[in-house]
Amino acid sequence: MKTYLKLLSLVLMLMLLSCGAEHRLENRAQKSAPGQLGAPAGEAELPSILQKLDELAELERTGTWLQGMALTESSLRENAGDYAGAVTAAYKELARAYGMGSIQKSDLDRGLLNVLAVQGEEIVTKTANAIIAFSNGRWDEAAAGLKPIFNELDEPDGFGRWMILVCALEKNPHDRQAAAAYRSIRARYAQFPEYWYRGARAFSGAIAAEFAENCINSSPQGPFAQESRKILASYTGLRIEDGVSLLTKREIESIISQSVNSNNPQILDSLLPLIGLPDNPYTVYAVGALRSLSNVPAFRDYFNRQASFARGRLAERLIFIGRS
Repeated sequence: MKTYLKLLSLVLMLMLLSCGAEHRLENRAQKSAPGQLGAPAGEAELPSILQKLDELAELERTGTWLQGMALTESSLRENAGDYAGAVTAAYKELARAYGMGSIQKSDLDRGLLNVLAVQGEEIVTKTANAIIAFSNGRWDEAAAGLKPIFNELDEPDGFGRWMILVCALEKNPHDRQAAAAYRSIRARYAQFPEYWYRGARAFSGAIAAEFAENCINSSPQGPFAQESRKILASYTGLRIEDGVSLLTKREIESIISQSVNSNNPQILDSLLPLIGLPDNPYTVYAVGALRSLSNVPAFRDYFNRQASFARGRLAERLIFIGRS
């Protein structure tokens, strides 16, 4: 077992967990000092490790994700001697955190460079270099590095296979075989914003719109949300720049629920840019949902007051909404 992978996992945990956990993690780092770790698990322990990996995979396929799951996977794979899988799982934890907006791209890159900073197993270096190429959009280089490692041996919906499929679709969105394989693994990546974003980029029409919505819903403030809104704008026939005002149906419902539950119509201000857009399914949905509030005096007064300040299409729609 290589100490640098253990220490990498600890570094990532320190980056991702709250400050209150740092003392415990530092203690673990001290216990994992060089020379104190043994060899990969023996044959007697391997079945137990593989069973735990299968359980984690099934948990992901139910749409469940808990912070630290991929670091647990990384540790298990390292114990089994799967160093490429251990590095990839650690990257999955970072990529998910980045997609949720919890860390910056620079943090993600630094986590990968930490692997290359230590001389060790050749497979670790090759895997890290391939993932760095993937993270920076060098699709040919990434695919060339990832395929020999994961194309045959990895699970059909494993993270290594996901990266290979992304490379294929980024290079050729019309690759029907890769597209079908990509859509078939969606259950495992329901909580992974970049899965939805890469699919939205590769696909077209209603499928692209569905993937873009799921990306936004999984992380509305994450780094992939704005590009996904532009994809929705294109799909609905709006100008690309109108995408900044688009909200998904789930976001619309959430804003309205917050406003009603707090009896605060002012919360609806964030819907006004959407209401003012040219006709599209999301604006129509919002107008219909808001119109149901017009029988409540406080909300009706809010709509009429906003209409008196507004101009053009927004004013017309607010007047329509405010009619009880």
